[in-house]
Parts: sequence; structure tokens; C-alpha cells
Amino acid sequence: QLVESGGGLVQPGGSLRLSCKSSGTLLRSYGMGWFRQAPGKEREVIAKISRSGATNYADSVKGRFAISVDNAENTVYLQMNSLTPEDKDVYYCAMGSDTLSLSFDGTVLWGKGTQVTVSS
Repeated sequence: QLVESGGGLVQPGGSLRLSCKSSGTLLRSYGMGWFRQAPGKEREVIAKISRSGATNYADSVKGRFAISVDNAENTVYLQMNSLTPEDKDVYYCAMGSDTLSLSFDGTVLWGKGTQVTVSS
């Protein structure tokens, strides 16, 4: 099971750090990622991290977001900086194949999401 936390309301230009903790399954055995989706909108995979620690980001978040994994805590993080209203979405962490492709293919498990709202 994956459980996200850390979402909330933030002003434009602000930062949030999302967390995703796995209960039971060791994250180090999988590639991990974050995607976001709002009702009626297409899913967008925004960040991936491989088992070796390599990362890949969607152009929409490159330079602003950073994905990381703490294997001791069995938790994956998404540091989000310079947030804009366009970043408003429900954010999900996902577990799957060890690939940096920004695709949902190969995803085997995802959480219930955490809401991020960017507004003044």
C-alpha cells in the first residue's frame, strides 16, 4: 500500500514536499514515480526515479520539482518549488517497472493521492 501526504494550499511561488510511504513493499525493489491528474483531465507522469537513483522529469516541472527516495524510511518524496496555479492537481505516487520513461505503462501500484492547490 502506498499512502501520500503533504498536499495542501500554497500561494504561487511557494513550495510543498509530498511524501509517499510504502507499507510492506520495499521501494528499493521498484522504479518509483509521481503523476498528477485532476477530474476530467489527462494523467501526467511528472517524475520518475530508478532503482539506481537516476531521475527524469516532465518538461512542465523540470527545474522546479525533485524526486527522491529514502530507502531506510521506505518513502519517496516530491519536493515542489516555484508552484504556479497550473500545478493544482491531485498528486499520486506510483510503483512499477525500473524505467525512467514518463509513461504509466508498467505501473503496478499507486496511492489514493493528495490534493495540491496553488492560489493566492
